[in-house]
Amino acid sequence: MESTFTSDFFAGNRERLRQLFTGTAPIIIPANGLLQLATDEAYPFHQDRSFYYLTGLDEPGLVLVMDKGKEYLIVPPREVVVEQFDGIIDFETLSRKSGIQTIMYEKEGWKQLGARLKKVQHAAILAAAPAYIEYLGLYTNPARAALQTKIKEIQPGIEFLDLRTHLGRMRMVKQPAEIAAIQQAIDVTAATLKQITRPRQFLKYAYEYEIEADLSRGFRRTGAAGHAFPPIVASGKRSCTMHHMDNNAALVTGEPLVMDVGAQVDHYASDITRTYVVGNSPSRRLQQVHAAVVEVQDYAFSLLKPGVTVRKYEQQVEDFMGEKLRELGLIKIINHENVRRYFPHATSHFLGLDTHDGGDYDHPLEPGVVLTVEPGIYIPDEAIGVRIEDDVLITADGIKVLSTHLPRDLV
Repeated sequence: MESTFTSDFFAGNRERLRQLFTGTAPIIIPANGLLQLATDEAYPFHQDRSFYYLTGLDEPGLVLVMDKGKEYLIVPPREVVVEQFDGIIDFETLSRKSGIQTIMYEKEGWKQLGARLKKVQHAAILAAAPAYIEYLGLYTNPARAALQTKIKEIQPGIEFLDLRTHLGRMRMVKQPAEIAAIQQAIDVTAATLKQITRPRQFLKYAYEYEIEADLSRGFRRTGAAGHAFPPIVASGKRSCTMHHMDNNAALVTGEPLVMDVGAQVDHYASDITRTYVVGNSPSRRLQQVHAAVVEVQDYAFSLLKPGVTVRKYEQQVEDFMGEKLRELGLIKIINHENVRRYFPHATSHFLGLDTHDGGDYDHPLEPGVVLTVEPGIYIPDEAIGVRIEDDVLITADGIKVLSTHLPRDLV
């Protein structure tokens, strides 16, 4: 699908970064690289979203250089056999999408960049994450670390200036074109969920994976590129696992069914969660828990406005959630440990090019910020998990709920 974003959008982002940085050091930003899946096969490519934000390009291995008002792309060479299977890199297409006129292959590009690096004391980059993020259990894409190593080989004494805060603040406040893309992704997601949960259709499903299949079909048919993240279709006790992604269990009448899904349109994500009941016959207890989550979400909505910091807001929501958990008989004393036993995740995260988008959680919210609001209550001993998630836009005087047209009802 051809992007609706023009090269002017990406050129504007580069200019805003220059103005925000204000320094004279060259800015050097790498694309992600391909990662091995099997012997000669790569995982599906996912571009570094900050690189995409500045260029609009989905090619692996590129390097963006912005220096003294000049800018150019460095393109890695491709073996003939790779070109035969994957196609050639078309410089004209790269230039048209990005608005960058100067494009060079690796040897020429690094010769020019290397000569410049030998004359400077600093280079502005996006600092690399650790090779392995232990608390997440994730290995990270090595492109940023490899770039830093290569720069150090050319100029061992160079010092790096980290641009992550600059780009995080930029990406945090969405431009009109970005908001439009997010809204379209939300609309696709809502339309597909409405189709799947029509009474006659909903009763036909026997397994979680059947719903997942129709989500994929609905997203593509309604104009999305696909899923913004692996869909979660979790019924029964599995609804208490926040990132249950197997989606392979049989559906049982009366059990809760959490669907945490989002379409992707023009690289921008939606992220919506609804909790339904299999067979349209919720127990009284499930209704009570669901009603409590709705109340917490409404309270969270009431807090959001320009000037609010997400960290302070999260504490307020946690306190209110404690009251609801006590009313449900789940806790007696409201404190962090007791609340997080049943509500173990944050209420909100930023939304945009990434489902968990870049942003500063200590920086006051501004008009144009898009974030999720997703309280949940999880009671494994009762096989009840309820989460409700909507996407909201911070406005001049509060919020606009972008997904309000999708009902929050259990049935």
